[in-house]
Formats: sequence, structure tokens, C-alpha cells
Amino acid sequence: MAGTPRVLRAMNDRAALDLLLEHGPLSRTRLGKLTGLSKPTASQLLARLEAAGLVIATGTGTDGSGTAGSGSGTGRPGPNAQLYAVDPTAAYAAGLDVTPERVLAAVADITGRTVGEHAVPTPGRRAAEPVVRQVTTALDGAIKAAGLTRPDVRRMVIGTPGAFDPTTGRLRYASHLPGWHSPALLDELAAALPMPVEYENDVNLAALAEQRLGSAKGHDDFVLLWNEGGLGAAVVLGGRLHRGFTGGAGEVGFLPVPGVPLVRHVTKANSGGFQELAGSQIIPRLARELGISPIPDGPYAEVATALVARAADIDSGSHRQLLATYATGLATGIASLVAVLDPQLVVLSGTALTAGGEPLRALVEAELAELAASRPRLVLGDVRENPVLRGALESALAATRDEVFDTLTLR
Repeated sequence: MAGTPRVLRAMNDRAALDLLLEHGPLSRTRLGKLTGLSKPTASQLLARLEAAGLVIATGTGTDGSGTAGSGSGTGRPGPNAQLYAVDPTAAYAAGLDVTPERVLAAVADITGRTVGEHAVPTPGRRAAEPVVRQVTTALDGAIKAAGLTRPDVRRMVIGTPGAFDPTTGRLRYASHLPGWHSPALLDELAAALPMPVEYENDVNLAALAEQRLGSAKGHDDFVLLWNEGGLGAAVVLGGRLHRGFTGGAGEVGFLPVPGVPLVRHVTKANSGGFQELAGSQIIPRLARELGISPIPDGPYAEVATALVARAADIDSGSHRQLLATYATGLATGIASLVAVLDPQLVVLSGTALTAGGEPLRALVEAELAELAASRPRLVLGDVRENPVLRGALESALAATRDEVFDTLTLR
């Protein structure tokens, strides 16, 4: 098949669709320049994609070359050029972000625009409703908000803490997520949902969001350190997520580090290691020890975020000490990751990290320079609004685009 006209057309069609997704509406002239195709060939390509229901005309505008259109070939501005874009209604995908507090669902069209969103609070551990009902309620709410029906959604990606063991189907490393540990859960969800469903670790999805849209864009080797409801990491090597044999790569909350007692059976105790040195739960305790007040009420992750944000804004001895102590704890664990992985980039993500802004980033960087032999660039995550959900949508959309674009362009 290689090199046949049909395959070459399909390759050109896919390249054009990817460019339209990246740049937005383009004229025939501009698309031809970006693809290296002649204007007549670009016109034929757009006609094929229109007929396949993948591209629509969106009005007129400049052709991106400094003139309004091609004119007569003299270089003078001509009439406005017809613009084309990927038809957003060509397909839809869904993503879910699951935490102990809520299930948040969203639906996006094929261009990546979120068109519907819905959250379902998770009841207490004793009164928890079945997980399948939580998931379907959240998904149906997002589908309804988008004005769609279930059959409109081609696939879904669900992000959870921990990871599903590929040999047993059980969720591991997430004992704090009630109702999600039945070995039959994945089969039950598959039976209840009419589309293909994939499952991914929440921190891995945050890393995917940063790789596609944020501060890790263009980087093939990086580590994302996450601190929000829990402390975790995602590892990207050679442009691909490294999940490990059981999906547990990046569960750095259990990483043995100096400065805290060595705790055995940590998966049963859910304590010890790096999380005791730099997890969100240590921030309120540290604030009390330093005499910082008032300490807000609420879940410890929210309290930690508020305290770190305040410490980054207030220039006082106790607040500076809180930020410096937190930075040292973070750098201690990051140094172990850097020693093993030698990444090009380390991304700090999750509200308990991004709330510290540049003051916290600079302190961690300075500490890391003394603790690690290699010097990766240290940056804050750019995807701040629901990064796990955004990563789930990006993952679902990538597979959906492959399915829709490649199937229709190869007809």
C-alpha cells in the first residue's frame, strides 16, 4: 500500500486535518503552503474532506500570507479568502476526573472545545452509591449539558488516583477512593457504558495535559510532580508515559526519603515516605508549629493550598520559613527522581504547588541545585483548570481523531 495514490491522499488529508486543529480556520492558499501542496491539490483535498463531513467552510478572512486573498497574482490584496475548519460536530469524546469528593465529567467536540460538564458529589464512605451509578450520572449530566445523547460520544477516558492492575483488574494505590476496588468493577462499567472506555492514573493525565497544551509541550523527557489531594508523579520518557509493570510508576508518596522515619508496609498504613515530608497534609501542621494564624477550615488539600498561597504573598519570617521548609522537602524527593531519570524538565503541578508561584519554584530550584548532580529545568504547570479532566479529554480525543479521521479519509 505504501506510496499508492490512495495512501498518499490519506496522509495528506490527515496532515491537513491536524494543521486545521492546530491553527484554526485556514484558506486554501495557507493550507497549501503549510502542507507543501499546490493550490489545486489543496482545493481537491478540502473538497474531499467536506464531502466526508470533516471540514466546513467558516466564512472569509485573510489567507495568512499578508494579503486578503490570492488576487490576480500581482501581490496586491485580493478579495477575502474562503476559510475552512474542522467540523466540530464530526465527533465527540468524554473525560472523567474521579476524586474521593466528586466525579467530574466533561464532553468535548473533536476540536477540543468543552461543550458540556457535570459534577456529581460523592457521598460519604458509608452511604456511597454504586460507582457505576456515579459515573453514568456524571456522564449523562455532561452529555445533556452539551445537548447530545449517549450514542454521540465515541469514547471516554476515566482518570482516578492509583492504577488498575492489568492482571487482577483491581484498583491499586488508592485506598482512599471508596467503592472502586471491586474486581468486577471494570466489567460492570463496560456493560453500563455504550462506548469504549479507558482508565488512566490522574497524575499521568495531568502530565498529558501539560505535554499537549502546557509547559511540557515539545518535551519528550520530563517528570511532573503533583501535590493536591495526594503526592504523586508522572514520568514521560521518549514522549511516552512510563506506567510501570502494575501501573504504579510515579507513586512517589511512598518513596523513602531522609528526614522522616522509615515506615514499613506503607501501602497498608498509607503513610510514611515522601508524603510525610512534602505532602499537603504537612502544611497545616507546619503552619501551626510556626505560629501562623488563622488556619482556614476545610479539606487538608484546600487548607494547604490557601496557606502556601498566603506564604508566597506575605513577606514575614514565619511565612518565609514555611515556604522554605516546604521547598526543602519537595527538593529532597525530586532529587531522588532526578538521580534515577535525569529528565530534561520537571513540572510542578497541583494546587498545593502552583499556589506557591514563582517564590516556591525558585526556592525548590535553589535547593535542587545543591542536592542533584543534573540540573533539569524546573517550571510551574500551565494547565491550572481541572488538569486531570483536561488530560482525560485530550487522551480520549486523540484516539477519537485517529478513528474518525483515518477511517473516513481512507475510504
